[in-house]
This record gives sequence, C-alpha cells and structure tokens, in this order.
Amino acid sequence: MLERRNEAARRAKRADGAETNELRLLALVEQGDKHAFAQLYRAYFPRLARFLDRMTRNPGLIEEIINDTLLVVWQKADTFNHSSRVSTWIFAIAYRKALKGIRSLDEPVESDVEESAGAAELEPDIALSMQQLQYNVAQALDALPHVQRTVVNLVYYHGMGYEEIAAIMDCPVNTVKTRMFTARTRLRDLLADQMEYSQ
Repeated sequence: MLERRNEAARRAKRADGAETNELRLLALVEQGDKHAFAQLYRAYFPRLARFLDRMTRNPGLIEEIINDTLLVVWQKADTFNHSSRVSTWIFAIAYRKALKGIRSLDEPVESDVEESAGAAELEPDIALSMQQLQYNVAQALDALPHVQRTVVNLVYYHGMGYEEIAAIMDCPVNTVKTRMFTARTRLRDLLADQMEYSQ
C-alpha cells in the first residue's frame, strides 16, 4: 500500500515537472521562439500520431492534422488560458482538427493491423496468436462510434482521466463516463463474438 502511494507520488511529481516545462515552452512560443516550438513539436508529434492513428486510421491525414494542430499552437499560444493542462489544450485542438479531417474525407475508416507483424524473435504460434488478438482488438475498436473510440484511446493509450477527456471533447464528465461504459460493454461483446468465431 505504501509502495503504491510512493509510486503515485513519483508519477505526480514527474507529471508536474513535465507540465512546468510545457508551460515554459508555450510561454516562449508565445514570444515567437522557434527553438521552443521545435521542442514542443518533437514532444507532441509521436503522442498525437498515436492518438490520431487510432482515431482516423489514415496515415496521410495524420501528418496533416498534426501540422495543422501545431500551427494553431504556434499562432495562438497567447490564447492558452491556463484553465487546463497544456496537453489537454493541444489534444483538444487535434481532436477538433481530426473531426474536420474525417468529415472532409467521407471514406470508411479501415484498420491496417494485418500489415503489422509480431516480433520476429517470438515463436510462430505465439506471434500468430498475438497478431490475431491485436487484429481482433483493432477490429472491435474500429466498430465503435468515433466518440467512444476516442474515449477508449485517450484512457488506455494516453493515460488521461475523465475530466481531461471531457475538456478535450468539450462535453460533460458524465458524458465521457457514459461513453466509456458503453464502449467497454460493446468491446466485451464484440471480442467475445470474435473469439467464438475464430475458434
């Protein structure tokens, strides 16, 4: 119990340090500091890419959305009002840009999981099982409505809490909780069906 509290305290301290650094970088960006912007860009590019990949499943669109998002950060750093974390503000911009990008495509969202292979050093049957599981999870996630998929993505792949997600998606916390509950129920059903079908 004490060890868990200590670990939670260490994580909170690291998060506070990261937030302080991001606030410092954003203040420099507001003053037109290109080096600070480059640091922020490098820090956020991979995080946003993971988030947007699960949201859009379109590699060409992902880079465009990230660049559009970070252009807004560059141009509107002075509008950050400190009512949320820097990451919440940036992810909210990316979320809105992604919604616009998805609407403009008007294409079905597809999964590219079958292209991603397991680690070469794994035994073939284990690698095949892992690849099948990844495929099943990706298919189940893709079957969710985008708002539910986004909540699952932000909770499990980005470690965000419901309040932060509510700020990103511009909705009440209870709506986020409801979307998460519905998504978990739907995922459980979809994965159970897929497991039965594959056996």
